[in-house]
Amino acid sequence: MPNIVVVGTQWGDEGKGKVVDVLAPHVNVVVRYQGGNNAGHTVVVGREKYVLHSIPSGILHPGCRCVIGCGVVVDPGSLIEEMESLVQRGVVLDGNLFISKNAHLIMPYHPALDRASEAKLGPRRIGTTGKGVGPAYVDRAARVGIRMADLLDERLFREKLEYNVAQKNRLLREIYDAQTFNVDEILHPYLRYAGWLAPYVTDTALLLHKWIDSGYSVLFEGAQGTMLDIDHGTYPFITSSSTTAGGAATGTGVPPKKIHGALGVAKAYTTRVGGGPLPTEMTGRVAEEIRARGKEYGATTGRPRRCGWADAVVLRYAVRVNGLDTVALTKLDVLDQSETVKICVAYRYQGDLLTDFPGEETVLSGVEPVYEELSGWMAPTSRAKNEADLPAKARQYLERLQELIGAPFCMISTGPQRDETILCEDSPLLRWFPSVRSSLL
Repeated sequence: MPNIVVVGTQWGDEGKGKVVDVLAPHVNVVVRYQGGNNAGHTVVVGREKYVLHSIPSGILHPGCRCVIGCGVVVDPGSLIEEMESLVQRGVVLDGNLFISKNAHLIMPYHPALDRASEAKLGPRRIGTTGKGVGPAYVDRAARVGIRMADLLDERLFREKLEYNVAQKNRLLREIYDAQTFNVDEILHPYLRYAGWLAPYVTDTALLLHKWIDSGYSVLFEGAQGTMLDIDHGTYPFITSSSTTAGGAATGTGVPPKKIHGALGVAKAYTTRVGGGPLPTEMTGRVAEEIRARGKEYGATTGRPRRCGWADAVVLRYAVRVNGLDTVALTKLDVLDQSETVKICVAYRYQGDLLTDFPGEETVLSGVEPVYEELSGWMAPTSRAKNEADLPAKARQYLERLQELIGAPFCMISTGPQRDETILCEDSPLLRWFPSVRSSLL
C-alpha cells in the first residue's frame, strides 16, 4: 500500500485539510509531521465545519488512525481543548489518536517570547501567530526543549522546567522588559495535562514502522506550505520547521525509501499571511473581491490574507523541491466571477528575466511579475462533476497552469464540500488509491 506526502505548494492555506479529508477513507493512517497549533486545517462535512490545529484531518473518519509526529511542537492545553471539542461533536479519539513521546512542548514562556520578539523587530517583523511555535523550535535546536516524554516524568519535568524558567525569565526581563514566569504556576497545570494526555503518548515512530510493515497505507499531512519552509522558503519570513516533503521523514521517523510519492496542494490563485514577499500580490478592488469570495481569513487568527494571482514560478519551484508527482488545485470557483485571470510566468529583476525562483532576499523583494493574461469564464464551476463539465475557458486556464508548473493535476476543488471535487483522469492519484474514483463520482 502506498505511503504519500500531502504538502502545500505556496505559503500555506492551500486547502490541504480538504484534500486529506477526501483521501483519508482510502488510507489506514494520517500522520502530521511538523508545525504546531499556529496552523489551521478547515474541513467542511455537510453543514458542519471543523477547524483542526494539531490533530490530523483524518480524525473525522471513523477507524482512521491519526498520529501527531515527533516533528510537531505541541501546546498541551490547546491540544486538550481541541480534543474535547471533537469528542463533544461525536468524534472518537480513543484508539484513533496517538502522540509522539518525542514531540516537543510549547511552554507558556514560548508565546511570551514570540510576542516580545515580534514587537522588537519593528518593520522586520515576521507576522507570526504569537502561539510560541518559533521559540519552541529554538529550544529544540538548542537542546533545552521539553518533550512529551519528559512531561510524563514529574521529577525530570520539574528539573527541566526550573532550568528553562530561570533562563527565559532573564531574557524576558533584561532584553524584552516583559513579564516573567513562576515555576509552580506552570508545573501544576502541566502535570494535569500529563494525566490527560498520557494514554495517547507512545513511540509513534515504532508504531508507524509496524503498521507499514503490516501493509497499512499512510498519508503524511504537512502544515503551512513550501514557501514557509525554514530551509527552502522565503527566509526569514518563514515558519520554523521543515514544511516540504523531506520533513515527512524527519518529522515521523519513517525512512524516505518507505515514502512512495508526493502530492502538492495549490490554490488557483495565491495567498499568504504575515510579512514577507508576495510577488503577485493584488491591491484594491480586485484583491478585496478575491478575499471576500475565497473567505481568505486565517483559520487560526482570523487575520485577512494577502491575495495574489497564480505564480507559476513558485509552483515550479515547489514541484522541484518536493519532487511532486501531482497537484490538487483548490478554490477554482473563487475565480468564477473574474473577467480576466492572470498567471505569473516569470519575474523581471534589473532588466533580467528570471524563470527560476530566486532565493536571495533582496532579489525577491525587488522582482516584478511577468504575466500571461487569460479571459475569465464568468460561469459557475461548483456544479461540475468532471473536467468536461467545466467552462471551456476554465479548462484553458487549468491546461496552461498545468503546462507551466510541470506536474499534472489530480483533482480540482470547486468548493468546500467533499463532493465539490473533480477527479482528473490519468493522474497518479488513481494508481495510488483506485477506490477514490468510486467515492468521488
